[in-house]
Amino acid sequence: MTDSVKTTSTHSGELPIGKDGKPLKPCCACPETKKVRDQCIFDKGEEHCQGLIDAHLKCMRDLGFKI
Repeated sequence: MTDSVKTTSTHSGELPIGKDGKPLKPCCACPETKKVRDQCIFDKGEEHCQGLIDAHLKCMRDLGFKI
């Protein structure tokens, strides 16, 4: 029997599993898109980074997070 981590942050109610076999938390999911999004917001301001923000949101949604 596989243990799962219950959550209300995903559509299925369970956290997605990362490459290391451990449940992914929203703060640690999509590090590639999160890093460039955060750097853009820091450097240019949120209003100039909508494409990167949208890419990160899509990545999170594709993993099953409710964003």
